[in-house]
Amino acid sequence: MSLFVIDASVAIKWVIDESGTREALSLRRHRLVAPDLLTAECANILWKKVRRGELSEEEALLAARLLARADIEFEPMRPLLEPATRLAVALDHPAYDCAYLALAAARACDFVTADEALARKTLPAGLSVKTIALSAFPAL
Repeated sequence: MSLFVIDASVAIKWVIDESGTREALSLRRHRLVAPDLLTAECANILWKKVRRGELSEEEALLAARLLARADIEFEPMRPLLEPATRLAVALDHPAYDCAYLALAAARACDFVTADEALARKTLPAGLSVKTIALSAFPAL
């Protein structure tokens, strides 16, 4: 069983059937870690889906309950503040995404994201952490 850092773009696919859901579900057999920021990001995604009429309020609340029970080890954001800022400046990318990269570097493991733009941006950056696009992860 491998250790991976995942972001909200991966976790949300466990409860919302969309492109990449099978690959995201296959990650659940591994040990997963994320900054506690993931909870707020998932809640925001669910809110947006309700707002756009893609989910009912009841569906969003059920999805939130399921995500709250997911087997993810959460790490606090405070120790990631400086390394995430450093990465954000170096990559010219939002710091909240870079918090996941910072955690992967701190835990010396790979980072999996469904954010293809972020995956493409980190590949040539020469980071100590390997970023894996969810689309490249094997499905169940």
